[in-house]
Amino acid sequence: MRAPSSPRSPAYRALAALGLFAALALSPGAALAHSVGLSRGEYALAGDALSAELYFARGELLAFAPELDADRDRALSAAEAAASAALERALGPQLKADRGGAPCAREGALAASLVEEDGVLVRAAFRCPGRAPALSLALPFVEALGAGHRHLGAFRQAGAGPAEFVALRGKTSASFDLPEGGAASAHAEGSGPLALFRMGVEHILTGYDHLVFLFGLVLVASRLRSLVAVVSAFTLAHSLTLGAAALGAWAPSPALVEPAIALSIAYVGVENFVLKNEGRRWLVTFPFGLVHGFGFAGALRELALPKAEVVGALVSFNLGVEAGQLAVLAVVLPALALARKSPAFARHGLRALSAGVVLAGLGWFVERVVGA
Repeated sequence: MRAPSSPRSPAYRALAALGLFAALALSPGAALAHSVGLSRGEYALAGDALSAELYFARGELLAFAPELDADRDRALSAAEAAASAALERALGPQLKADRGGAPCAREGALAASLVEEDGVLVRAAFRCPGRAPALSLALPFVEALGAGHRHLGAFRQAGAGPAEFVALRGKTSASFDLPEGGAASAHAEGSGPLALFRMGVEHILTGYDHLVFLFGLVLVASRLRSLVAVVSAFTLAHSLTLGAAALGAWAPSPALVEPAIALSIAYVGVENFVLKNEGRRWLVTFPFGLVHGFGFAGALRELALPKAEVVGALVSFNLGVEAGQLAVLAVVLPALALARKSPAFARHGLRALSAGVVLAGLGWFVERVVGA
């Protein structure tokens, strides 16, 4: 029997590209769905006293300092967070400052406490004598927190405006000019809104469960009108719940949200086998999008942003998510259009890829329920 498409045909190449996308998205590494690491730091200088407040996600801090988990239950209790000796050994050498090249002396031990949602607040105090007009922070812990980790920092000097910066792998330090009398704002490289936009892009590009859900939706969307309706419903829905959760209105527990996201993926894959009216599929996509929005919000909640900064952060982050989503669709949709020209894709490809979506959803569901 002759193959319907030659290896050099555009449809064959599109089918191969879709297969590669599916293999990457369904690979074991994809189980780390939306795992973009985020932390936040607030640094304030008053006279020669420098204070630091750092916010981490509990799970990420435990991965960085597993000795904090004294009872080995994979959860951080208030008592464990307060264990300054273990925290000191892990994070103490990873947090340094100097003024004009002279090291600042840390005063007292690191202190940690649990904060709302899934966060940990770590406090440190330094003494930075002298009148040198420059201060530097060294944050090598960012390197140990993973290749994609971003540390959002804000430095303030008494009487001066804030200077925002971003620390990441390969750029784990920040320097600031200290104006005389605090009349001018200190400055540093980096941009808060731009950093959050990039995080939104990274969040969706590494949020394999969200991508597989979207892939399952567009896989059988053969008409432009239904495709636009499905994508628009998903975008609007997850934007609503992302905003509600990030603004503190309401957010269900991740222990419920994450398995629900996995089940939504499995459902979409199963529905692809029996779908008869794709024009009404947006009615199902919208409520599922609401669930996915709560998953997106987890990254912002971990930062424990001040209320005054939440709206700006939300807008920047959500724009990044949408930009990343559009970038993925710009690649996947043309490949699907070409692949549909192959009879083999219509007979076997759609079913095989939909079955992969189902298996991915069920696999994530089991992993998230068992690992909860």
